[in-house]
Amino acid sequence: MIKKTDILKDILEKNANAEEILLSFGMHCLYCPMSQAETLEQACLTHDLDVDTVLKALNQK
Repeated sequence: MIKKTDILKDILEKNANAEEILLSFGMHCLYCPMSQAETLEQACLTHDLDVDTVLKALNQK
């Protein structure tokens, strides 16, 4: 289960669909140096996204 405190780099490694899901929310810089140490919550704040909505999408089976 992915949490809002998880680092984007780790989320991309844990979930094979994470890249597609995050891109669909407008997170296009998933592999830039800054995002490698950023939590999901921080990334959502930066992109003006609701973290709970993104988490729900990432944790759907």
